[in-house]
Amino acid sequence: MKSPSASKTFRSLTALEKSGSTTRVLNLAAIAIQHGDLPEHAQNPFFKSPMLNRSMVVKHRVRADDAKIVEGHRGSVTKVIIPFDPSDLDCGGASFLVGQAGWQDILREFSDGEACFLRDRSMLQCLDEAPSFDPFLLRECLRKGKLLPADCYFAIGAGDREKMRRFVEIEIIGLIEMAYAGRKIAPGSCAKLVEILLASDIDERLEPLRLVLRLEGDSYRAGIFAWKGFLYYKWASETLLGELRPVIAEIGRLEITDRSNPQVNELIETGRSRLQRLIQRRLIEIGQTLAAYDDAFARLTQGGEALAFREFLLSSPDRFQQVGERIAAISHVASFWRYRFPTGAALRAAPHEVLDLLEDFEAGLSHPSLGMAA
Repeated sequence: MKSPSASKTFRSLTALEKSGSTTRVLNLAAIAIQHGDLPEHAQNPFFKSPMLNRSMVVKHRVRADDAKIVEGHRGSVTKVIIPFDPSDLDCGGASFLVGQAGWQDILREFSDGEACFLRDRSMLQCLDEAPSFDPFLLRECLRKGKLLPADCYFAIGAGDREKMRRFVEIEIIGLIEMAYAGRKIAPGSCAKLVEILLASDIDERLEPLRLVLRLEGDSYRAGIFAWKGFLYYKWASETLLGELRPVIAEIGRLEITDRSNPQVNELIETGRSRLQRLIQRRLIEIGQTLAAYDDAFARLTQGGEALAFREFLLSSPDRFQQVGERIAAISHVASFWRYRFPTGAALRAAPHEVLDLLEDFEAGLSHPSLGMAA
């Protein structure tokens, strides 16, 4: 196989793996190591190409050299990185950008036949259109594209999963008590039920919850997935708020290394104000959507209105996709800002870099899919 003409050794993949968030990095290499022995991993892979199925796919901020080879992209592009040695990421890897000239020719080189090429091209196009790689939003985007890889590709990371488990346990204790009324729940059983809920869509041990929600078959699977989506975003939004508060303050304190151009100074100051208003607007919208979920859930646990909550869940894919997109846009601001300005680092940058940052953040927060901007 020829080496892709546009490939290059990527900066430390180990650093990327450690610093990249789940909303920005889809680490198929790690999934292959963790779940490669599962039959579903081989039977229903993310990519048909074995090499692509051990790759890292990254939402990558457009740089000047990228803009020359990827037309029509602003803010971020989708980069596919194929490690030279998946067990040793320090060795680097070959990469290409979805949308660059000749990217489909590169993809063909990794494909075993036309069917493999067409399937993996559809997958990459869906990934390029998805605003982030958080497991719930990504799964919904792929479902709409009729692409359904195995469940192991949508698992929440171990560290985040434990934090989320504790959060969810507190959130749904009332429903568990309602579902298992009259049954003795042993110490630790609530935590175990939450772990089962987060790990799978269907498990016979969740039967009492299914009966309370009055869901069956495909509706049960769809309803449980939507429910997990809202629980995930409630947890993610609370986590994100803690990261975002200092970033908003730092945006206001950022010093410009050269203030000799009054027009540039004015652009920066107005850009800061617009960005801060946009962040606040998106946070309000996220809060409103999650409040609607809280209301429907309270009607179930406090008023016994199971059908109302059931209908809310089954009509919610569009709701949680939009809240996921909003969280992803804000998460990009928080994560990339902290990457560029680590805690304790000097808050100083050149005017052109500040303008680029503000433009990138504003473009992400103003995307039409997020709704009307403030």
